[in-house]
Amino acid sequence: MNADDEQLLRVRVYGCDHDDPHPGPLPHQTYAALVGGPLDGLLLDITGWRPEEIDDGVALMTELGRWPGGRALYDPRPSEPRTPGPGISCRFHYSGDTP
Repeated sequence: MNADDEQLLRVRVYGCDHDDPHPGPLPHQTYAALVGGPLDGLLLDITGWRPEEIDDGVALMTELGRWPGGRALYDPRPSEPRTPGPGISCRFHYSGDTP
C-alpha cells in the first residue's frame, strides 16, 4: 500500500456517521471529492450516476452551513477531467448554501 492509498483510507464518505467504525471509501465504488465549504475533504459516493447527473452538481444536507439543516451546494467544474472507474473520479466545488 502506498502513501496515496493510506491517505484515501483515512477519508470519510458523506453520509457516514462520525462514529462509524468504517467511514472510509469502499473498493469498486466511485467518488467525487468535495472541495471547500462545510463538507470540505469528504467524499460523495457517485457510483452509478449518469454523466448528466454529475454535471448537475448536488445540494447536500448539513448542519455545518450558513443555515443549520440547510444544504451546501457543490458543482463540478467543466474544465476538470473525470477519471472513469472506481476511486475518486472528479471533484465537486462548493458554490454556496441554501436553506
